[in-house]
Amino acid sequence: MHKIGKQSVAFLIIATMIFIPFGTCALAKAKVLDNDVSGEAMAADFFIIRPLGIVTSVLGTAVFIVSLPFSALGGNTKTACRKLVQDPFNFTFQRPLGDF
Repeated sequence: MHKIGKQSVAFLIIATMIFIPFGTCALAKAKVLDNDVSGEAMAADFFIIRPLGIVTSVLGTAVFIVSLPFSALGGNTKTACRKLVQDPFNFTFQRPLGDF
């Protein structure tokens, strides 16, 4: 039973990481072209995209910490930090609601 729980959590994390880009692309089409954000886009951003962004930020930080020795040896610590920690944080917390 414990093995099934671990596999389920791992599958859920992997599925979330795979499908986040597809969800943001689909919801981005709901945005009106003249920079007027619809209520549906704001609601979808608040209830779906932001929570997924929080999960992505936490997982990206964990991956960065685990990969830190390897990225330090490779000399790309700043790039890894930007891609795994800063970009998900900025996407989640530092953009207007409904603006994908």
